[in-house]
Amino acid sequence: MDASLTPDDVALLRKSFTRNPAYRLVQNALTQTTLDDLTLDREIVVRTDHSVSHLLDDWTATNQKNSGRCWMFAGLNLLRVEAMRRMNLKSFEFSQNYVMFWDKLERANYFLEAIIDTADRDLDDRTVAFLLQDVAGDGGQWNMFAALVRKHGLVPKSAMPETQSSSSTGRMNSVLRQLLRQGARDLRTLAAGEGGADAARAHKRQLLDVVHRALCMHLGTPPETFTWQWTDKDRVFHRDGDLTPLEFAQRYVGIPIDGYVCLVHDPRETSPRGRTFTVDRLGNVVGAEAVVYLNVDVAVMKRLARDSIVSGEPVWFGCDVGKMMRRDIGIWDADLYDVGSVYDTTFDLDKAERLLYHETAMTHAMLFTGVDVDGELVRRWRVENSWGDKDADKGFYTMNDSWFDEYVFEIAVHRDALPEDLRAALSEEPIVLPAWDPMGALARAQ
Repeated sequence: MDASLTPDDVALLRKSFTRNPAYRLVQNALTQTTLDDLTLDREIVVRTDHSVSHLLDDWTATNQKNSGRCWMFAGLNLLRVEAMRRMNLKSFEFSQNYVMFWDKLERANYFLEAIIDTADRDLDDRTVAFLLQDVAGDGGQWNMFAALVRKHGLVPKSAMPETQSSSSTGRMNSVLRQLLRQGARDLRTLAAGEGGADAARAHKRQLLDVVHRALCMHLGTPPETFTWQWTDKDRVFHRDGDLTPLEFAQRYVGIPIDGYVCLVHDPRETSPRGRTFTVDRLGNVVGAEAVVYLNVDVAVMKRLARDSIVSGEPVWFGCDVGKMMRRDIGIWDADLYDVGSVYDTTFDLDKAERLLYHETAMTHAMLFTGVDVDGELVRRWRVENSWGDKDADKGFYTMNDSWFDEYVFEIAVHRDALPEDLRAALSEEPIVLPAWDPMGALARAQ
């Protein structure tokens, strides 16, 4: 059978379209308006408001601007809640620029070390190709955020404010990618020579010097110490003197960041529930603990997230943000758009199939700051985004519970909150997934 698209085939396709008046009606509409406006389910919009039974946030939303730092913002937004309590402040932000500086430098070292480690493989080896494809990006996961705080501490935003490049990372990242890919070429050549890995690592130090120089130029130089003083919301002045970033984090974070674990919902048949997983080459700090997560049913994630919010603590989470979302009004719902009716077809991939066929992955990280509970029923979730305060409820979005099932992939919760069987599972050797597995996706949406 001829597999090419013939003129007769095209004629049949044209006839199939033109003989149906409904298709022509949709054509008239779609050529004048957006698909989202045409398919938005008004009933869902009308019955979804921003009220919740348990509300934590009374602060303003942050803004990552033109960067993929959502995972950092979500992590810092979680930590700032306790910091504001400790300092009696209505508003406070840790420096996102400070954390990004160290992530970029640490990630450059992580990448270059991976290049040395795989120098004996061909360039078209799938792992090597994967490493070279996504260089110097902004994205990350919870464990990567925790590794940075653990090693480098934190500073207030005033000690290292935003710059043009921290707020719009594209041009800086393009320079870093060029430097690192060029460096990868040199390291592979050196590793294959007489000096081997030792010669490559000696040259790596020179490469990191250039990367550090570029980061200082774009982002500023991270402070080694700074003077911290503030006036609280009762107009009481406080001075804490000179602090290092690690001392500042120790005094004002107040949340045992090492006590968190990552739970994910991976419904693929190849990913058993109650098992730990890791992803090859996933991380940002050489020598840090591996990025490990525990796969559980989505109902377990919901229960633990709900209980944390009800007890007064927000929850970091990762999701596929762009699916079934209306940004201006700030709503997510699994059935928000009736796209199938427009095209007279069905879209029936389930969550596992969407992972298998590359239709979904974690793209964005945010913070649950509220939940609407009616008896035992969770109706909706309140979400602090990091896209500024112009959309939704001044930057706080509403997620109907149906959306959680389909598009939430990861949450960070206290280890002590897990039931005994899941705590025991954390001690098992993790299953290693390949570097390109979708569960290794990095949250980076802007």
